[in-house]
Amino acid sequence: MPRFSANLGLLWSDLPLPDAIRAAAQAGFDAVEFQWPYDYDPMVVRAALEETGLPLLSLNTERGSKSQGAFGTCAWRNVGNQSVELALSYARAVGAQAIHALPGITAGEEAWQAFEDTLRYACDISEDTTILIEPINPIDVPGYLLDRLVDAIELIERINHPRLKLMFDFYHIGRMHDDPIKQFQDALPHIGHIQFASVPDRGAPDHGALNFDDVFAAIDNAGWSNPIGAEYRPDGPTDATLDWLARHKS
Repeated sequence: MPRFSANLGLLWSDLPLPDAIRAAAQAGFDAVEFQWPYDYDPMVVRAALEETGLPLLSLNTERGSKSQGAFGTCAWRNVGNQSVELALSYARAVGAQAIHALPGITAGEEAWQAFEDTLRYACDISEDTTILIEPINPIDVPGYLLDRLVDAIELIERINHPRLKLMFDFYHIGRMHDDPIKQFQDALPHIGHIQFASVPDRGAPDHGALNFDDVFAAIDNAGWSNPIGAEYRPDGPTDATLDWLARHKS
């Protein structure tokens, strides 16, 4: 069975980030990933990672103004490069393996060109850090620029850089396609990280339209060896939602 990473943007979100890292280690996760960690001193975060021995798989570029409905700024001309620079600086300080570049809620040819230019810049300066892009379903984030898997793959193929990869989230793909396992198998050459949650409620992977025995078997059969990200919304205290983890790690 796969190894598992805790996305601390949703799991143990009631705890300060260093304590959430410790909680993930205590629960038996093999790695962690962040959404927006920028309110925390990177040295404090790095100390918690080193204390627990958990690798940090990824973190997001900045969200932008939440009050204004922003969900990323990498497709904003003259702002995207700054978002990438901030994320890469933080990633290097805490030892993250990848950053997830979020284009934001925008549309049009100029936005697509700005996003592509930002990704090319990110690849140029990323050194050993992977750059991830993720199609996000339009039900959860209406107006998000990158809301189709085919567009993400076409962008990766056009830029054609070895450090630009796809973040494949079974939840988002499951909201957009009837057969996310087939979509996963077809997209596998481009994938740099995998996430999951139940469909359609984004809950723990123990119910819903996806059979996670089949999902995890498909990931395993593909030869995937890196931890995959649990990015679900707990319906109570996170520790009370982890029966799936004990079952699939046994």
